[in-house]
Amino acid sequence: MTDNQLEDQATSVRSGEELPEQRLSDWLRTQLPELSGAMRVTQYSGGASNWTYRIQFDNADLILRRPPAGTKAKSAHDMGREYRLQKALKPVFPYVPQMRLYTDDASIIGDEFYVMDRVAGIIPRKNMPRELALTEAQTRTLCLNALDVLIELHRVDIEAAGLSDLAKGAGYTERQVHGWSERYKKAKTWNVPSGKKLMQWLAANMPKHETICMTHNDFRFDNLVLDVNDPTKIIGVLDWELATLGNPLMDLGNSLAYWIQADDDRIARSTRRQPTHLPGMLTRQEVIEYYCDKMDVDVKDFRFYEVFGLFRLSVIAQQIYFRYHHKQTRNPAFKNFWFLVHYLHWRARKLIKQG
Repeated sequence: MTDNQLEDQATSVRSGEELPEQRLSDWLRTQLPELSGAMRVTQYSGGASNWTYRIQFDNADLILRRPPAGTKAKSAHDMGREYRLQKALKPVFPYVPQMRLYTDDASIIGDEFYVMDRVAGIIPRKNMPRELALTEAQTRTLCLNALDVLIELHRVDIEAAGLSDLAKGAGYTERQVHGWSERYKKAKTWNVPSGKKLMQWLAANMPKHETICMTHNDFRFDNLVLDVNDPTKIIGVLDWELATLGNPLMDLGNSLAYWIQADDDRIARSTRRQPTHLPGMLTRQEVIEYYCDKMDVDVKDFRFYEVFGLFRLSVIAQQIYFRYHHKQTRNPAFKNFWFLVHYLHWRARKLIKQG
């Protein structure tokens, strides 16, 4: 199998994250007897959570997802849940990859894992591939198409899809505000803000009405797969680890926390992980207006959802920094995450004052 040069590529497996290839190959051939040829294993570098591998045979191109090694919270890295959710969603939301196998038999590779078909295409990371030059009009089309896919997800009939028992549903907004506030308190170090006023504001300004639907909760361009032949077209949505039945406006607010515009300040631009700065991309305000118009939602003040998204992102950053601070990880990329927490809280407070 030859890859198009624009396709997202896996590279050699990182030291310490190798798979027991013989055991895995034997198990896969037992489960999928049609597999032929030698097994080839590479690994994707993207993502800071679960480990993702590409498993190639002469007649199959597969992805294996497993949790990172070591202890983990029971609710985190639930491969079985991620597998079952995507399997149930696939018939009504075609952007989900085709699920193939799941096992909780740790004797195969040392932990539970699942296997799915690889969706071959372009993944828009911090920057588009150098070989790809989209016009401003094409970039706008891509942006609108991405938002339309999120809207399509939020319109899925969860009853018909058999997803209504996936999570608690009602009361989601309150659980999220409380849950992320508690996580922040537990992960707090001496060099970050107390966050008390921010958490109090969120608790006091929760919307009285919430809609419950299927939400992704990590909907970013670097979790989308684009068609190589038409890079404005989305053909896949990846990383369903945080997906649940939730408030769609909070899902959008979470996405906006990562949405860095070309005219944002230098600190924001330094954190950019997706190409939302390109000419043709919508601004955050335009995203809100487009979404609310399409979904026929009357939200005169979107601040709660934007503030929540920024606060949630600050908690994620602080949880990572907590591990670095306590020498549970030595990755130098996390050294200054405490500063990012300060910045995200500053942006959230700035939004609150605009009211």
